[in-house]
Amino acid sequence: MQNSILTVGFLRISQRFFRYLCVGGSTFLFDLAFLFTLVNRLHVDYLLATGTSFFIALSVNYAISRRYVFSGSTRTLHFGYAYFLIIALSGLGIVEMAMYFLVGLWHWNYLFARIVIGAFAGLWNYFLNLHMNFRVAGQPLDSVHQKSR
Repeated sequence: MQNSILTVGFLRISQRFFRYLCVGGSTFLFDLAFLFTLVNRLHVDYLLATGTSFFIALSVNYAISRRYVFSGSTRTLHFGYAYFLIIALSGLGIVEMAMYFLVGLWHWNYLFARIVIGAFAGLWNYFLNLHMNFRVAGQPLDSVHQKSR
């Protein structure tokens, strides 16, 4: 009995997390492409470009994640986005500070640094949104998805 409860709980978590990886991975690739364009083509400072690409990619991520990853949230679209932005700002602070150290002080390549930082920032954003914003942790993904339609 206990094993089946653990298995069901793990499946709920892994399905939602897999969806988040797909959505987050694709929007992160968009983030990197936009960052590259801003820095290499438009000659924007890497810290300003990082914040700009992060914000735009995160906005796209919110629209997709609300529907496919965190469906069933009881928050309205506007309040959910406001909470999402608050969480994103904390993530942006981590990203910008880490970019400053890795690129500005330790002279890493800005794209390589952004990829390394992205893994940590992505997990940070996922868990905060799962528990604090959308508050769908532990809910079955399929039945939650059905309620949100």
